[in-house]
Amino acid sequence: TLSPTWGVYSGYELCENTPLRDGGEEYLDSEKYQLRHRDWETAEREGRTITPLITRLNTIRRAHPALHRLRNLRFHRTDNDSVIAYSKRSGSDVVLVVANLDPHHPQEATVSLDMPQLGLDWHESVPVRDELTGETYHWGGANYVRLEPGRAPAHVLHVPRPPAAQRNGGPGTS
Repeated sequence: TLSPTWGVYSGYELCENTPLRDGGEEYLDSEKYQLRHRDWETAEREGRTITPLITRLNTIRRAHPALHRLRNLRFHRTDNDSVIAYSKRSGSDVVLVVANLDPHHPQEATVSLDMPQLGLDWHESVPVRDELTGETYHWGGANYVRLEPGRAPAHVLHVPRPPAAQRNGGPGTS
């Protein structure tokens, strides 16, 4: 979601990532060295694939115009270097992503949001919907997260925006 375009090298969907050499960047089962047959059905049945996650991320990317661009990328502060937080905004579409960069260990962090970058006032708190899980949270300027590899490695949060008239005390406000 950080970049508007992305790709997955064949085999990554099945979590194939054994290095050719220790410390090397090339992979042992790379199609650079051999043609590989992959049994996608068995991998899915055995839980050895991230294809459902990739499919869900692609669905989210299509649904949110904010994720179609790169120049609208804004980073937010976290108190843990293993957790990254960024947002993208296009008109009324606002998406906030918080991700664990450590593939092996759960990470906890406080995410400090630059609320004006989200189109919000500093004091506001809003309900946000995790597009990966469907869960709703209430977020404000500082928010605790715990992200676990294999279970909940990231939040992709949609920040719903009321129409400008409602935010400015116009019709539709109570």
